[in-house]
Amino acid sequence: MQTKTNRLERSEVIFTVRMVADKESLRVCVELFVENEGWMMTYKAVLFDLDGTLLDTLEDLADSANRVLAAMHMEVHPVDSYRYFVGDGLLTLVKRILPNDKRNSRTITKVTEAFRQEYSNNWHVKSRPYNGIDRMLAGLVASGLQLAILSNKPHDFTQLCVERLLADFSFNPILGQRKGVPKKPDPTGALEAAKLLSVAPGQFLYLGDTSIDMQTAKGAGMCAVGALWGFRTEDELVRSGADHIISTPVELLDLL
Repeated sequence: MQTKTNRLERSEVIFTVRMVADKESLRVCVELFVENEGWMMTYKAVLFDLDGTLLDTLEDLADSANRVLAAMHMEVHPVDSYRYFVGDGLLTLVKRILPNDKRNSRTITKVTEAFRQEYSNNWHVKSRPYNGIDRMLAGLVASGLQLAILSNKPHDFTQLCVERLLADFSFNPILGQRKGVPKKPDPTGALEAAKLLSVAPGQFLYLGDTSIDMQTAKGAGMCAVGALWGFRTEDELVRSGADHIISTPVELLDLL
């Protein structure tokens, strides 16, 4: 399923050109046509979220967190609950999984450190690219688009997952959560990626699976594309401003 489109109808362009009254209006029409090559907007790059978008990491995240909780004699959570625990960075994940009466700075620090150790040993047990990701990425590369990643996952884990599980493709930059850089939905990281690639934000597709991603894309002036195969629902993506909703990775190619 794909909703909404940036398609510019051929008849609309021809009609507009015929109706222009001066050279300046004609110039604007011609520029509009060029920018919409093939009657579609021309994109030069794609910025991806990681967890829930390119990689299915949910079970390894949940299993690692639950092992830490169990070792500290705290209640564990169903795997599906982690669909809403993750996405806002490690510190927020830890706060969400802790009982209300354990959310003090000492316990949060202890659990965060334990999780980092546990996850560093078990991040790759079940994690894998979603079906169709390889075909989508190959199609984007063949179309000449640049690929980049922006995640709220800690930077070191982000790079590790990409280098090991998406090794057949080149992403630049690969940006995880870093000290001193606001996490998504603040658009700082997305704009940083655009600057590093020398591509205008409006020439980016941004693919993600949560409201955080849609808000990031809109804040950066990028085209927000919601992925239905990820951690969250279609309703959340639509309500948070998705320009397009796609059901399978290869549908992204239809937006080029």
